[in-house]
Amino acid sequence: MDSAAPLTRIDIHTHILPRELSANAKKYLELRARNDGDPRLDMYKDGKFFRTIEPNCFDIDVRLREMDEKNISMQVLSTIPVLFNYACENVNDILQLSRELNDHIASICRQYPTRFLGLGTVPLQAPKLAIEELRRCVNELDLKGVEIGTHVNEWNLDHNELDLFWCEAEKLDACIFVHPWDMPVGKQYEAYWMPWLCGMPFETTAAICSILMGGVLEKYPKLRLIFAHGGGSFPFTLGRIDHGHACRPDLCAYNNSNPPSSYIGRFSVDSLVHDSRALEYLVETMKETCVMLGSDCPFPLGEDNPGELILRTFRENSDLCEKLLSSNAKRFFKIVDQHSK
Repeated sequence: MDSAAPLTRIDIHTHILPRELSANAKKYLELRARNDGDPRLDMYKDGKFFRTIEPNCFDIDVRLREMDEKNISMQVLSTIPVLFNYACENVNDILQLSRELNDHIASICRQYPTRFLGLGTVPLQAPKLAIEELRRCVNELDLKGVEIGTHVNEWNLDHNELDLFWCEAEKLDACIFVHPWDMPVGKQYEAYWMPWLCGMPFETTAAICSILMGGVLEKYPKLRLIFAHGGGSFPFTLGRIDHGHACRPDLCAYNNSNPPSSYIGRFSVDSLVHDSRALEYLVETMKETCVMLGSDCPFPLGEDNPGELILRTFRENSDLCEKLLSSNAKRFFKIVDQHSK
């Protein structure tokens, strides 16, 4: 591979926040300055400390500089999942918050159209409002679609309350990025960062299973879905999932008799698996046209140097590297040539 001509890198899994939040937004998330000129900010959720964020989470100049340093041509921006707020009963508040976050992302994309594309967020606990905001995201803000969680309170993603949302997403040809949140909780999960290390892969796997076994892709076959973190555990437990579907149809196949594996190639995943062997298996299992570079920038569990794992793993196959680093994303997000750096 010619190191003098680096391949284009499009990172489809990145998050960003506004530096300043409205009074409504501050009811759900506060960004507090630190002492002694520290440029980082402390995030507080429901009045409790949540995490410290680096300037690259809210300062677009810092983000652009880091992208240039790491040879990232373009990022697809989305909000941070803690702001989904699906459990909030004041849905008009969350609609207003969603609009604020979506307007912020859209403004960045308008300012830097060759560097950023955007995904919005919607109050999915209120499907009619979610549809209204999805339409605004796509038709007015020129966002590519929306990011959603892996479930909505007690609804899995095949719940009939979400049918109208899926129908509208298909009509709008919107990209839907499914990102885990609201992971399993309990005393047994409090140690060792388990909700993030174990809970997130489980959440994504459950979301994929609910969509496939629930027949969502049968009802809405043109949906454009991409799942975070390499699809969680799904690609690596697909044999078990298929076997369970076959041996216990009473428990698994009552909404859809097609085996889950029959939908491989009908949805995509990002590349964030942290390990060359896992990445090789992921690409083999999910198909090389359905895996895209995703880093989870700017958070610690992400890939520090987006694309380097792909280049190391498939260094003898430049065509495959190009697919994973950019051409799959160009096709999925319908990125025209002038959008590439």
